[in-house]
Amino acid sequence: QVELVESGGGLVQPGGSLRLSCAASGSIFSINRMGWYRRTPGKQRELVAIITGGGNRIYADSLKGRFTISRDNAKNTVNLQMNSLKPEDTAVYYCNVAAKATGASVFHDYWGQGTQVTVSS
Repeated sequence: QVELVESGGGLVQPGGSLRLSCAASGSIFSINRMGWYRRTPGKQRELVAIITGGGNRIYADSLKGRFTISRDNAKNTVNLQMNSLKPEDTAVYYCNVAAKATGASVFHDYWGQGTQVTVSS
C-alpha cells in the first residue's frame, strides 16, 4: 500500500507564494508520474501540473510561469512552488502519484487527502 501525505497549504495574500510538498511512503516498488490537481467548490478536479518519471513537466496553460513542479526521487517527494498567487488559485490541492506497490504487477493511482490553499487579503 502507498500513502501520500501533503503539507504546505495555508492562507496567503494575493501576490504571495506557497510551497506544497507531498511525500509517498509505504511498500513502494516504483513511482512513475507524480502531480498535483486542485478542486474548488462546484467545480471538477483539474490538473495543476505533473512530472513524469523522466522529468518531463506538464502544466495547466493558465498556470505556466507561476507554478513550478519538482520531484526528489530519492525521497519519493513531489513539490509545487506557487508564486504570484491569485484569489482564483484558492482550492483544495491534491497530490497524485502513479506507483507500483511491492508485489504488484501494475501501477495504480494514489491520492493524498488534500491541502487547503486560500489566497485572500
